[in-house]
Amino acid sequence: MAGSFYPAEPERLRDAIDGYLARARPAALHGRLRALVVPHAGYIYSGPVAASGYVQLRTLSPRAARVVLLGPSHHVDHPGLALPEVSGLATPLGVVPVDGDAAAWAGRFPQVSQREAPHRREHSLEVQLPFLQRLLPEGFTVVPLAVGRASAGEVAEVVDFAWGLPDTLVLVSSDLSHDLPSAEARRVDAATARLILAEEPEALGPERACGCRPLAGLVLAARRRGFSIHLLDLRNSGDTAGDPERVVGYGAFAVVEPSREDRG
Repeated sequence: MAGSFYPAEPERLRDAIDGYLARARPAALHGRLRALVVPHAGYIYSGPVAASGYVQLRTLSPRAARVVLLGPSHHVDHPGLALPEVSGLATPLGVVPVDGDAAAWAGRFPQVSQREAPHRREHSLEVQLPFLQRLLPEGFTVVPLAVGRASAGEVAEVVDFAWGLPDTLVLVSSDLSHDLPSAEARRVDAATARLILAEEPEALGPERACGCRPLAGLVLAARRRGFSIHLLDLRNSGDTAGDPERVVGYGAFAVVEPSREDRG
């Protein structure tokens, strides 16, 4: 996707990401950051909103050593969650290692399998990697999961397992509404954001988010654990670089584990 969704030249790519991050501001989140939701369109459209999520990693301590990355399959219909059959994922900024234990997840969860086809043309996972490369220490690993026909419960089971691993961040890649006039998209996306914040995964369908399946699974897992969800940014392509008559909605959210004091 380099040269299409984001710059192919390393220096231009670094400058673009650093520029988006410089204009974003960390939110005052009380508790431990456990997951982010960020969009996955071309950087000129969704980069500013993605940065509103990613900038939270600058205050994360310790920095994540593993990222479990979940996004929708746009081009291949498949059951469950698919892992690629590779040892690393390349961007212009270098190769991100696939976690050495990732393949074992296919044996642990019946809904997880190794399938190369869903990853060949999929941008929802790839576009997140350069942001992670600019923010996480060298040597971090990823568990890239393309989510196909999977229930919220099946995704939540995987997310909950990931949260039990040390130094692990969950990252869900999803855009919101598609092909609506800007004013209508704002109304629809605001309603979707309310459902996410209220932790109502049952109401999150494809008309609200292209990544509704990984998103619903994350929301369900957060609800079960008593984690809170916070809205960081909500805009659309008409606000950034696109035609306001036909936009794509973007949202950034944080999932936070409350501190013991906040739990009472």
